[in-house]
Amino acid sequence: MGGSITGKLFCIATWGESHGTALGVTIDGCPAGVTLCEADIQRELDRRKPGQSPYATKRAESDTVQILSGVFEGQTTGTPISLALFNEDQRSRDYGNLADRYRPGHADFGFDAKYGFRDYRGGGRSSGRETAGRVAAGAVAKKVLTALGIQIDAYVSAIGGIPIDPKRFDLAEARKNPLNMPDTAAAHAAAQFLDECIAKGDSAGGIIECVITGVKPGIGEPVFDKLDARLSQAVMSIGAVKGVEFGAGFAAAGMTGAVNNDAFTVNEARQIVTKTNHAGGVLGGMANGAPITFRCAVKPTPSISIAQKTVDKQGNPVDLSIHGRHDPLVASRAVVVVEAMAAATLADLILTGLAARMDVVAEAYRLI
Repeated sequence: MGGSITGKLFCIATWGESHGTALGVTIDGCPAGVTLCEADIQRELDRRKPGQSPYATKRAESDTVQILSGVFEGQTTGTPISLALFNEDQRSRDYGNLADRYRPGHADFGFDAKYGFRDYRGGGRSSGRETAGRVAAGAVAKKVLTALGIQIDAYVSAIGGIPIDPKRFDLAEARKNPLNMPDTAAAHAAAQFLDECIAKGDSAGGIIECVITGVKPGIGEPVFDKLDARLSQAVMSIGAVKGVEFGAGFAAAGMTGAVNNDAFTVNEARQIVTKTNHAGGVLGGMANGAPITFRCAVKPTPSISIAQKTVDKQGNPVDLSIHGRHDPLVASRAVVVVEAMAAATLADLILTGLAARMDVVAEAYRLI
């Protein structure tokens, strides 16, 4: 299987399956000298961990990370960092009736068409559990970015068409409630909506918004490796994400140039900044110094107990009702996954960008 590796200098390769012995990630290209321990990674994994609320799968996984290589005496060594999480609560028997049936909204049919074989136990590599490795890698990338003064914060801005009110925005509140919404009233309304979905055996989708601050102008490349293009690819690689927009996004199509253009000015520190941020902090594929803002649409969880029409491998029509332990909502647990993919992408582009100017290369070489 190709496509399990991303990045050019800060490279991550996830491995493992939902119902296998373990899963994890290998990171190649992390600079030496980054302070790192398992607790740093565990904090991020605990934000994603299942079984923490009525709106998450009841699968009881501790998601305890083990650092297998690349760290010595609390510092990264510059060699590949391998991180492992051992599965503890697989119930493969819950998927026995799916061996010859294609679940609507899942990757089953595509796997059979491509490989002539698939792991039907929770979807194998296409399971949302694969994202645990991404979160572990993102924790390492965040350590790199924190040293550079870069902060990444994501949260759920809407669930099932119920949006947060910007006037009530409180990021601290998002870290307290199980839905990761920075608005207490919206979280309460969304919880009621989700309770109704659960009672019917249905699921809901949502929107995740991400804000990145502290990125210096010029990060990103002007053609194929545009900052927004690379971030889009990274976020779209998350299985449940179906759309991404930056800044004004699709609303920009209804604006005029005079409205959409972000006028430049100088702040009190004599730094060049923009008065507005319709571009979402990215112009010509490169950061312009404004906060990088994007939103991604997360589809409803496809595993639902409501009876659905499908076919088996022979093309015979069958009714399918999916039971077991599934999230009625993916968006809330995916917040930290979005942050992780953004962090890994930024770390890679920053390291790559250091080769853009000879004076920077010469200065770095003198330090060796």
